[in-house]
Amino acid sequence: MRRPGAVIVAGCGRATRFLAMLVITAAIVPALPGWASAQENPAFNLSLSIDYEAAEQTLKLLRDEYVSPGQLAELRGNRIAASTSGLISGNRAAPERLRQYLDSLQAHQIIRDDIFRLEDARRNAGGIAVLLEELRRRNFNRRVIATVAQVFPQDVSIDAVIPVYVVALGHENADAYVRSIVWKGDTPEFVGEGEGQLTIIINLAAGAAYPGDPESQLLSILVTVAHEVFHAAFGLYKDSSPFWKAYRAEHTGPLDYLLDLVQNEGIAYYLSLEQRSGDRLPLEWGRRIGESFATFNANAERLMTGRLSRTETENILTSANLSGYWESYGSMVGMAMARGVDRHMGRAALIETISRGPVDLLAKYHTLTKIDSGLPPLSSRLVRKYALK
Repeated sequence: MRRPGAVIVAGCGRATRFLAMLVITAAIVPALPGWASAQENPAFNLSLSIDYEAAEQTLKLLRDEYVSPGQLAELRGNRIAASTSGLISGNRAAPERLRQYLDSLQAHQIIRDDIFRLEDARRNAGGIAVLLEELRRRNFNRRVIATVAQVFPQDVSIDAVIPVYVVALGHENADAYVRSIVWKGDTPEFVGEGEGQLTIIINLAAGAAYPGDPESQLLSILVTVAHEVFHAAFGLYKDSSPFWKAYRAEHTGPLDYLLDLVQNEGIAYYLSLEQRSGDRLPLEWGRRIGESFATFNANAERLMTGRLSRTETENILTSANLSGYWESYGSMVGMAMARGVDRHMGRAALIETISRGPVDLLAKYHTLTKIDSGLPPLSSRLVRKYALK
């Protein structure tokens, strides 16, 4: 099932606090095993076109410098951020109300139901300014792209410029995300997978709320940038891959969407985990991943019945990624699968899953569960449905 305007959100603040630190400075980068120093995939030709205007103008308002709230609300980055905040909060009127919120902020009025976290942004204006300056100063484009390129096959050429909008407002559960957009003038129309232009949003207000000093906060943001570049690149790969074109035409149900999310988010989260700490896992990993698999198996079986209401189906799919870090069961299960395949079968096997789709990731992971009893198993019904060996 394709959901029009679907949004891929890289974990909330809680998620990025776990992902923590991606070191980009030349002196420290070599110590991190997942951080590539050069673009080594000749079929992977991406670059980032970064627009800072929304963050710059919002920062002026946060500092009580004059800026037109109406013009600020109409900036492309802020229009995307407002729509996404409305999607996550369930407030469909949010995009149209952004101007009112900004007027209230300018007048120092109390903002009730502050879904854009404007009051928090004002309190953190100094931190946002530091992050904005450092983000502009660092030449992170090439290194981020190279890091993502290392997990992609070379059978399909990916050649594109990805727009990146840097903003300083938005929902607390979205520090960065990818959306597919068709622009009609300066009005965004959010479309489904395989349509529109894949676009990345980075919310510096969320970044300024991360724990640690500005350097740690910046590095956490760059982890998230790489995470989102992976999503955008995977979307471009699918659009050009003959396998994926056929797969998406035939697999349009809710369970298909869930498995696609598991693979897409899972590999992105694993890439971030690898950049952050190599193979060092948190103490609660075993228990938490076991809980995530239990939720995934139960929800996959519920989707297989075909008897759920639209609301029940949407709740299952939304909670797979748009909840808290460990609660985003789809992302966590996918991360554990990707890690297992990469660590036990090798990077080539993980890359192969990108070209062969989510069922291949499931099949490879299922093979590992028969070898390592410590890995959480897949549902027997899921195994039978896809004839996993």
